[in-house]
Amino acid sequence: MDSQQPTLHGSIVTLLPLQQEHAPALLRAAQDGQLWQSRVTNIPGPDTVDQYLATALAGRQAGTVMPYVIVQRATGAIVGSTRFWKIDRLNRKLEIGHTWLTASVQRTGINTEAKLLLLTHAFETMHAVRVQFTTDELNEQSRAAILRLGAVQEGIVRHERIMPDGRKRNSVRFSIIDTEWEQVRAGLEVRLGTHG
Repeated sequence: MDSQQPTLHGSIVTLLPLQQEHAPALLRAAQDGQLWQSRVTNIPGPDTVDQYLATALAGRQAGTVMPYVIVQRATGAIVGSTRFWKIDRLNRKLEIGHTWLTASVQRTGINTEAKLLLLTHAFETMHAVRVQFTTDELNEQSRAAILRLGAVQEGIVRHERIMPDGRKRNSVRFSIIDTEWEQVRAGLEVRLGTHG
């Protein structure tokens, strides 16, 4: 699997490798909707952005994470973040996660294009055989979005992690495998066509 982290260019978003200097822009994006107050996902806030960045950048240094900021091309603004993580080059698998978008750009096609860019890179450049997604059992919006991508729900992992408030989270696991990629890609391209 390719270990380079390139910038990924789409028609409505660009995915730029996350850098320390993106902290203020990430906080501005998370401010729209006060996203760090969510109980079902971890989004950086004023008190947690430094640790959020440190964890992501340490993962990149270790070769197991490729963190990105999501830039809306029309405005040049950073509107969220996403990453490859749990990168396992021996078994050619990885996870796409830690994805969040500022409230005002949700349901605009930005997430769809960001996922298309990531999945294309995973399957066609990194030659992944499996890409997985994991979300909180309580996060209905995220679960529906992952299914709309064309991923297959595999099951629920009980008490998979402990959330910042101490809750023992059950996580729902989804995947797309290499033999499904062509059909998934076609579906995403059709969906993007509806966003003009």
